[in-house]
Amino acid sequence: MAKKTIGILGAGYAGLLALKVLQSKAKDVAITLIDRNDYHYEATDLHEVAAGSVKEDKISFPIKDVVNPNITTFIKGTVTKVDKATKTVEVEGQAPMTFDYLIIALGFASETFGIKGAQANALAMDDVETAQAVHTHFVKQLEDYRVTKNPDNLKVIICGAGFTGVELLGAMAEHKAEYAKIAGVDASEIKLMCVDASPRLLPMFPTDLVDYAIKKLAQKDAMILSGKGISEVTENGIIFKDRETEEEGELNANTIIWTTGVSGSHVMQDSGFDARRNRVMVTPELQDPEDDHVYIVGDVSAVMDEASGRPYPTTAQISLVMGHTAAHNIIASLTGGSYEKFTYSSIGTICSLGNTDAIGIVGKSSKVKGYVASVVKKMSLNKSLLETGGVKELLSKGRFDLYH
Repeated sequence: MAKKTIGILGAGYAGLLALKVLQSKAKDVAITLIDRNDYHYEATDLHEVAAGSVKEDKISFPIKDVVNPNITTFIKGTVTKVDKATKTVEVEGQAPMTFDYLIIALGFASETFGIKGAQANALAMDDVETAQAVHTHFVKQLEDYRVTKNPDNLKVIICGAGFTGVELLGAMAEHKAEYAKIAGVDASEIKLMCVDASPRLLPMFPTDLVDYAIKKLAQKDAMILSGKGISEVTENGIIFKDRETEEEGELNANTIIWTTGVSGSHVMQDSGFDARRNRVMVTPELQDPEDDHVYIVGDVSAVMDEASGRPYPTTAQISLVMGHTAAHNIIASLTGGSYEKFTYSSIGTICSLGNTDAIGIVGKSSKVKGYVASVVKKMSLNKSLLETGGVKELLSKGRFDLYH
């Protein structure tokens, strides 16, 4: 009897967790894993690479380290289209892959919401390369300042004060002295600004924790401008409208970073899936409503949270659970077992303000802040690293320095 073929598209949190479950529990299957990179990276740590806190190899590891070649074939390639009718996946420059079951975990892309100039003039943080490009670009501006004395070279505008924007602002604030040394100026001349349309930042946290975060960032001379809707990104700044006064304003900087939001991979739209912002509303078992042999997880998946009446956010925690559920249900289909519905109970949510400062909720309602919250953040990062990469990667890449 021929082995059943299982395709996994994407080696992010959901894709790798599904791979690990299938490799350990599935019988008589042949797995093909496809990713455009030959490494997995911790997407929750991209802001640290962009700020220069860590090198890219600290947040990534080779995919081959977690692939069992006896059961899995890894293909480095870019997926361009999924054809459910013929059960094939098109891969740029390579022969199509066929499948009996498919897990789509293709990840995210920055969403510009059609704002003029955002695509052309702002730096995205979609992966390791773009995060590194942010750091490289800013360092070049600092170096150029020594020659040009252009004050805009010393300024950074972060567009979007969600998780990524706030964490990036906090990480960059910690390095102001290093940035200043490169430019040959006092640290007070490095200007870090984060702009957001919402009047209330980080709505997932209680007001007192948000107030703590804003105060701590302000003490580091890192500015958050809320209630400012960005209408245009220019070559050297942004134009915004104050949501309360309706007055237009302008900020100048030669480093503009885009962290306003994400959508799923364009492959979903290109493949004809019924998707909104490239996220498919899946069944409770994480299946495509039109094909129960196709599972859609992570950033390209939308699952309704009955408690809030809204889709769950796209987080690493949720993606890991999705990967496990999808793998379990494929095995159940192969063996006649019982399917699982996706269920999720948050173990906590932490937003870092730097290496030793953070705010967060642990469990359902326990508030933490400061150093304690930063330790919880590092432990959660270690947990996801263990789940995706195993003990070897945890020992090599884990965050065990809790004091710096």
